[in-house]
Amino acid sequence: MFGRLRQKIVDGLRKTRDAIAGQVERIASAGRPVDDALLDELEEALLSADLGPELAAELRDRLGQRLRGEAVGGPDQVLGVLREEILALLPPRVPETRPTAPPRVTLVVGVNGSGKTTTAGKLAALWGREGRKVVVAAADTFRAAAVEQMAIWAERSGAEVVRSQPGADPAAVAFDAARAARARHADELLVDTAGRLHNKKPLMDELAKIARVIAKEIPGAPHETLLVLDGTTGRNAVIQAREFTRVAPVSGLVLTKLDGTARGGVAVAIGRELGIPVRYVGVGEAADDLLLFEAEEYVAGLLAPPGTKGE
Repeated sequence: MFGRLRQKIVDGLRKTRDAIAGQVERIASAGRPVDDALLDELEEALLSADLGPELAAELRDRLGQRLRGEAVGGPDQVLGVLREEILALLPPRVPETRPTAPPRVTLVVGVNGSGKTTTAGKLAALWGREGRKVVVAAADTFRAAAVEQMAIWAERSGAEVVRSQPGADPAAVAFDAARAARARHADELLVDTAGRLHNKKPLMDELAKIARVIAKEIPGAPHETLLVLDGTTGRNAVIQAREFTRVAPVSGLVLTKLDGTARGGVAVAIGRELGIPVRYVGVGEAADDLLLFEAEEYVAGLLAPPGTKGE
């Protein structure tokens, strides 16, 4: 039966799962022959969940190789085959980068409105629950609300926050936080940066400056750069990630708001198309609704049989 993680995945991906499973239930009725017409309809169903045209076409071909000429045993059979084939196509999990000595430094970057600051707060809460000592840098100084929001998250999670006045130099805040993290023997330093668009060069230059000044205090930093993307934007998230990685050393992705969209397949599409590991997925508003991305659990939640509910 479903464990806690599976339950959250199933609950969070309800809209996406219902969209896919509902269509598969209609398409793959028991006894229907597996022919080009059925495979074309399945490909359209996968596209509607934003699995992406390349992945949808590849899955169509793989389903055809396995099932063509047979009579469908029912939607559960097709969903089961889809789960197996998606997992076979996803790149293997890449371990997170960890320095030989703490603190590990993680930059949290992303465009405006992606849920970046909330994600940084949830990461602090997650790592705090795991017993790690966390320092957060409220370096999104362009928005006073972001600084306050980060401070609230830090207080909730037991993390220490380094902040300054609105409009202060973000790199200076990051540098002070790096010094504080070392002095306080923190395990993790999280740096929340200003929301920025990938085509805004001054903001990208500022991000590079933040990385440089942190490295002066903590050699080898930043160890991870997490790009936060809004899952409700579907295929636009893939395009955004592709463009952003051209100007920033992104090592992992966080897909947010997947509980509010029927496009949850975008996490699979990004992992397949860009080869960038999805580190975490957001499936709700609560502090513990940011989950470590596990391909098996995610695909199982994405393609659970029709009517499946968390328990």
